[in-house]
Amino acid sequence: MDALSYLGDLINDNKGLIIAGLGGIASAGLMYARTPYDTFDYPISLEKQSIEIEPGVRVSAFCKDGKLLSYIYEDAKTLYEAFTRGIRISNNGEFLGSRTDQSDDYEWIRYQEAYDRAQQFGSGMLELGLTPGDESFVGIYCPNRPEWVICKEACSMFSMVYVPLYDTLGPDACTYIINHTSMRAVICDSMKRARDMIQNAPKSPDLRYIIVINDFEDGNLEDARKYNIKVLSYEQMMFMGKKKLQEPIPPQPHNVACVCYTSGTTGNPKGVLLTHENLIANTAAVNKLVPSHMSVTKDDTHISYLPLAHMFEACVQLMLIQHGGRIGFTRGDIRLLTEDMQVLKPTIFPTVPRLLNRICDKVMQGAAQSKVKSYLLDLALRKKTELLMQGVFTRDSIWDKLVFHKVQALMGGRVRFSIVGSAPLSASVLNFTRAALGCLVLEGYGQTESTAGITVTLPHEAEAGQVGPPLACNKVKLIDVPEMDYYAKDGKGEVCVQGTNVMKGYYKEPEKTREAMEDGWLHTGDIGMWLPNGTLKIIDRRKHIFKLAQGEYLAPERIEGIYVRSSLIAQAFVDGDSLQMYPVGIIVPDPEVVPKWASENLGLSGTIEQLCQEEGLKRAILDDMTKLGKEAGLKGFEQVKNITLVAEPFSVENGLLTPTFKSKRPALRKEFSAQIEEMYKAST
Repeated sequence: MDALSYLGDLINDNKGLIIAGLGGIASAGLMYARTPYDTFDYPISLEKQSIEIEPGVRVSAFCKDGKLLSYIYEDAKTLYEAFTRGIRISNNGEFLGSRTDQSDDYEWIRYQEAYDRAQQFGSGMLELGLTPGDESFVGIYCPNRPEWVICKEACSMFSMVYVPLYDTLGPDACTYIINHTSMRAVICDSMKRARDMIQNAPKSPDLRYIIVINDFEDGNLEDARKYNIKVLSYEQMMFMGKKKLQEPIPPQPHNVACVCYTSGTTGNPKGVLLTHENLIANTAAVNKLVPSHMSVTKDDTHISYLPLAHMFEACVQLMLIQHGGRIGFTRGDIRLLTEDMQVLKPTIFPTVPRLLNRICDKVMQGAAQSKVKSYLLDLALRKKTELLMQGVFTRDSIWDKLVFHKVQALMGGRVRFSIVGSAPLSASVLNFTRAALGCLVLEGYGQTESTAGITVTLPHEAEAGQVGPPLACNKVKLIDVPEMDYYAKDGKGEVCVQGTNVMKGYYKEPEKTREAMEDGWLHTGDIGMWLPNGTLKIIDRRKHIFKLAQGEYLAPERIEGIYVRSSLIAQAFVDGDSLQMYPVGIIVPDPEVVPKWASENLGLSGTIEQLCQEEGLKRAILDDMTKLGKEAGLKGFEQVKNITLVAEPFSVENGLLTPTFKSKRPALRKEFSAQIEEMYKAST
């Protein structure tokens, strides 16, 4: 079953819903039990969320003296100190949890046990001849699991640099990173990955050690020996380290903690150098904006399913660790996510728009099957939104009991706040999530080069459509983009960042570092505008703009974001040619919506592959796109004039998405070059 298919019938149609009576329910919105989320003793006014400290430069209202935050706890200025603080705060509580398909519950490793394992593993690395220092790189090449965290903590404990390798990157990209860093040791989860690395060993002359966590095989490794590579098991490393246990060699805040390679929408990935201070500052700033009665504590539990190789997940885990919280890992299959959540019952739920969009769509589709359900859902959303606008976040209202309890139960029933990152989230989906989950939902904006976050919405902010004020660890300014008609004097321009969370640079890429860090400011490539209350709104994208024949510039990602609001569309790729007057689109119809819709509205039937060949469906989807574009204010030259429907979704596996689900535009352009050419020919 698809991970989200369970949401098709979330709106309960039992008699209890009807008995309440539509007239009586309409006035029942104020019947709720107040929760700790209801009131905020908060030092920042929603009317003034950031401060201009010099012309065009704004900081968080928490930075009243202009000083940027580097840390929040004196005993947690590095990843290693954050870990030891977690041991103390948790009183050696449960730390890393996992479950198998055969187990009904999570099994836990406690903080001190994890520390001991990290010390043993780190001592084993010293025995192999690895040395502490900012140029001592250790690759971690596996999906999220407890050993991932233990190996990362071992690197921090002994002042080595961990390098996440996305488990979806594939052998070629991983070989590039291994070679680029002159990496000597890589930790992986399986012999398959080990053999892939051995096969590419001629391209990685510095690789000497591969440590395998699962299914270790000692024989038939002649190629490894031929290339002077030693393959060890995770247990062998532990035994070796335990036998010659070394005292930790802790890092300083300025030391490099990790090199996080950007997933690379173009060309080879770039290695972002992030220090301990960068990571600590970013998490400290998020912690700063959360009211004390809502901040992360040792009683919190986090569900880990987003890739640990991405800084968003890494920073969420760091926040849990320094507060002694628990981290439970999913079984790795997204289709089993809700089952794991129901067992784990997490309180902290970081997520991405793609998942929330699907949840929202499924609930809406489920409700659309009945007029009563549709009416009740619409009414419940309006009433819960009214409560949100009053600063009330609750799971105990009548609307939760009648309508939203199933959504909450499927997430474990204890989620108290969620943070959304990685991509923009529409206002309608954000408000739906807040209402349905009955918890705080913070939306963050940032990028790997800023560790993770640049801005985050305030906890008591109910208005959607913006990404909050600057975090207390960075300054933000907007600069002119004349070719797109954006000017800082109008409060619009490219978002630039400076602060304690901003990278040292790209590893071995001085030219690209200078390009990205012009004048000491990180240039994000995103276009933002300041709102009157001091929050930032992302309105456009600079990096992927292209010029049409009439000289007009086009930002395709913004246009795609409008078109995918159509219930008929799962994915969209908008592209153009500087010799043409308009863009065209490659559209992936939603396979769960379109077949039924096409049957009921167009009299068409067949598989999704067959429907994609139907001219009538193409016209209907193009009409819907044009309508959405007009409603969103797209200019005539921004609207696509022709589309091609394709059945196969863009994915990481087929090379059309990055591991963080961003479109790989050059790959998409190459994949659909023939279709794009044909669409332009057909329109002439």
